Amino acid sequence: MKKNLYIANLLVAGLMTFTGCTDGFESDNANKAGYTPELQKYVLNLGVMQQGIYFNYDWGRGTDWTFQTIQNLGHDMFAGYFHDMNNSFNDKNSVYALNDGWTGSAWTYTYGYIMTAAQKSEKINQEQKGLLGVTKILKVELMHRIADTYGPIVYTKFGQEEGDNVDSQEAAYRQFFKDLDEGVKLINEYKKANAALEPFAAADILMPAGKRTLSQWVKFANSLRLRLAIRVSMSAPDLARAEVAKAMDATAGGVLESADETVAVSTESGYKNPLGTVNEGWGEVFMGATMESVLVGYNDPRLIKYYSKAEGGDIKDEKGNLIIAERNKIAGTYKGVPQGTGVTVKDENRYRLHSKSTITKQTDAILMTAAEVWFLRAEAALRGFTSENVKDCYEKGITVSCQQWGVNVGDYLTSDATPSDYVDAFEAKYDVKALIKVTPKWDGGASPEEQLERILTQKWIACYPEGYEAWTEQRRTGYPQLFKVFVNNSGGAIDTNIRIRRLPYPSDIQKNNPTQYSALKKALGGEDNGGTRLWWDTGRNF
Repeated sequence: MKKNLYIANLLVAGLMTFTGCTDGFESDNANKAGYTPELQKYVLNLGVMQQGIYFNYDWGRGTDWTFQTIQNLGHDMFAGYFHDMNNSFNDKNSVYALNDGWTGSAWTYTYGYIMTAAQKSEKINQEQKGLLGVTKILKVELMHRIADTYGPIVYTKFGQEEGDNVDSQEAAYRQFFKDLDEGVKLINEYKKANAALEPFAAADILMPAGKRTLSQWVKFANSLRLRLAIRVSMSAPDLARAEVAKAMDATAGGVLESADETVAVSTESGYKNPLGTVNEGWGEVFMGATMESVLVGYNDPRLIKYYSKAEGGDIKDEKGNLIIAERNKIAGTYKGVPQGTGVTVKDENRYRLHSKSTITKQTDAILMTAAEVWFLRAEAALRGFTSENVKDCYEKGITVSCQQWGVNVGDYLTSDATPSDYVDAFEAKYDVKALIKVTPKWDGGASPEEQLERILTQKWIACYPEGYEAWTEQRRTGYPQLFKVFVNNSGGAIDTNIRIRRLPYPSDIQKNNPTQYSALKKALGGEDNGGTRLWWDTGRNF
């Protein structure tokens, strides 16, 4: 039987490359955390996993471009948060002419580097129950993002060199819940036997300062369970209901609730946020047009924290010759970039003076916030999974998000404002009427569908700048309603009105391991392109 399948080969290459990287991590970790070489072996791979979820596994040395292809040129743009207006990029993913090197990056690098560390951490921490529990939780956070990007994945049989090692997305999700069960159980067993000991605190770069405890990891696990339960609420409602009950069980350890409980990769550790490099150093992270429509229309207090003001002006070449004139003055306003115009080199990046993200290299890389959890609770209550008050959870989500970003919620909760139309700075053909009609103010008399739209629109705002989660939830529910692309070069694979649903697998799998590729495609149940819906993407909301 054929051995050394595609992923196995990829892992070998990854491990060879990774040797130098882990040496650097070990040295840094020893300096920062004071671990002895004996203790380092237990936490080393956990550190790699923490950095690698939001991909920057080598403390910011040379991996920013990898992050850009893994997330920023895909998830972040498709979520409506950002657009990279480098003209050499604007004729690819932006117009659904998907670039294989970009769309395959999340798969290639996660399996080649970070999933390897997860497997090693599981093996080395068999007797270290607390650390093994943390590993299980981290692995779920790492791999649900891959499943939500592609669909079927290699999870339960990762590293197997023979036979079919593919899990359907449903099978992977069911195992995610089991791994969260096991992770919490292991942590609780360790805490019971080792009261007041925190074996991971000094190496923990995900939990907030002052809360780097195993109890906080249990809260994160419960919150992650709630996220995944709501994700499957239309495809597996009975499973969703049961997992929501587990997450919200009063004896389970709690979920994230306050603004100071954000789960993020801390830059205090020496980690550099790669989105910040792409933004600050490369000038390639511009505000999305839908974000302008929503935040400006709502007069959202978080707008000033999310984006800078536009500079505006005519676009001229390096000799000062006019290329294209600005049709309305945007300097000092917040101005977004429309996706899918297909505008390339001839116009010399016409949108380069528009609003940019405020994220810097020193901004902690957010993975989950308490605000997101409140919106999850609002949806759980709306679906009848809990007896909580939907309005209270919704308003708490907005309030906690504003607290997280250091702004006053003011009268936002009673605002009847609606999103504004998008007016392109240069050409009227790129103007778009606002698609979203709901207001920030809760309407208890609205239909469940409209209430869901309110919850998801505010959740989308609150998840910023984490495009992975924002794009996934937008696909699951259709909310918020993002502006459509103007040019669709997918060759019919992606419906402009339905928008992109997933990313294709790397072409190397089909070439180097046709058996595995065949199994992945069979489990997907459709064509391996951007138009095929995933398991939890049912095309309905209730």
